Amino acid sequence: MTPLVAVVSSPRARLFACFLRLGAQQASPFQLHTGAALAAKSHYEVLVLGGGSGGITMASRMKRKVQAENVAIIEPSERHFYQPIWTLVGAGAKQLSSSGRPMASVIPSGVEWIKARVVELNPDKNCVHTDNGKEISYKYLIIALGIQLDYEKIKGLPEGFAHPKIGSNYSVSTVEKTWKALQDFKEGNAIFTFPNTPIKCAGAPQKIMYLSEAYFRKTGKRSRANIIFNTSLGAIFGVKKYADALQEIIQERNLTVNYKQNLIEVRADKQEAVFENLDKPGETQVISYEMLHVTPPMSSPDVLKMSPVADAAGWVDVDKETLQHKKFPNVFGIGDCTNLPTSKTAAAVAAQSGILDRTISLIMKNETPIKKYDGYTSCPLVTGYNRVILAEFDYNAQPLETFPFDQSKERLSMYLMKADLMPLLYWNMMLRGYWGGPAFLRKLFHLGMG
Repeated sequence: MTPLVAVVSSPRARLFACFLRLGAQQASPFQLHTGAALAAKSHYEVLVLGGGSGGITMASRMKRKVQAENVAIIEPSERHFYQPIWTLVGAGAKQLSSSGRPMASVIPSGVEWIKARVVELNPDKNCVHTDNGKEISYKYLIIALGIQLDYEKIKGLPEGFAHPKIGSNYSVSTVEKTWKALQDFKEGNAIFTFPNTPIKCAGAPQKIMYLSEAYFRKTGKRSRANIIFNTSLGAIFGVKKYADALQEIIQERNLTVNYKQNLIEVRADKQEAVFENLDKPGETQVISYEMLHVTPPMSSPDVLKMSPVADAAGWVDVDKETLQHKKFPNVFGIGDCTNLPTSKTAAAVAAQSGILDRTISLIMKNETPIKKYDGYTSCPLVTGYNRVILAEFDYNAQPLETFPFDQSKERLSMYLMKADLMPLLYWNMMLRGYWGGPAFLRKLFHLGMG
């Protein structure tokens, strides 16, 4: 493996650091924007639905195109979270407080923040309705409403989280319970689940398993732990190169993986989990646990499911190369709420933002979009407290790697990137609209520059 000092001191790394400094310089600690209380306008040139990673990033980009006063974000939440770090929070490697900031601090200065929830979309009339009774019209609409957590679709949840021994890294209210369950583990089954629905960050359900195994080893509990990964899927990972590497880790660390197993009930008072066999309808299995990490079923937000912008499954129906809506040419989608056939990750949102920026620019000029999204997404597979396999791939589930080495190998440098560099990049560049994914870096590396 390349020595860490060489990685962080190379010309390429120094160039990358320059980009980070540029982003930090652009980010003022004091964000001035128009709040809901001062809202007087009911029409915007660009209206963004959602204040998550996709919404904030696109608002920043659109501000530079049409001026801040012509852009608005509809978002009810008071805080914005960098959710990829919750894997490490659940394993005790990061503090939850490091993952969140006030929403007011990340909304681009001058952009109006409409603090409300969207309850209806009417693309035929170019308007939306909010839960405070307002109708807001637009010239261009960007839908970035994310994905909905459906804990209640598992019998016994979410009320089961009131009991010990159970947690979930997917919610701000339950991620610290994962760490508590990990610390309190004595002996028995440690179970990790993957639901029978699309989810965001499809690698996260198994990342916490690897971290838990490492924690058990570190604390002398490994011999008393039976680690089980029950997944609804038929494979450990969708890209063969990385799946092969993960299978080696699973064998080396004596982890049990059961495929086509879907969690349908949690009996938290008895510490029992009930799974259905997807290959044999009606067949169930009850497993007792000493620790349970639940990845909830997920779906498109309810407001989208029955709206005119949704496909048959409820996701925003966009062209997979341009991110323009297939029916409404002035409507666009980004991130987890779309039906793009790629993994739902923050890295995917970064790559999509650059493409969508160019798409909208050309649409505004009555020109045809030419820049095409290749489905790039990334999943830093955390396999221990100091190791990561950096999976990067495209629509065809083919590796699309940034660095000039085999990324299917566990590396300390990639862990440091995941744990420390990526949060800086997210807050200081991506949310400011200056990061469109690693395509530029990939060109630098493969051209041999630096």
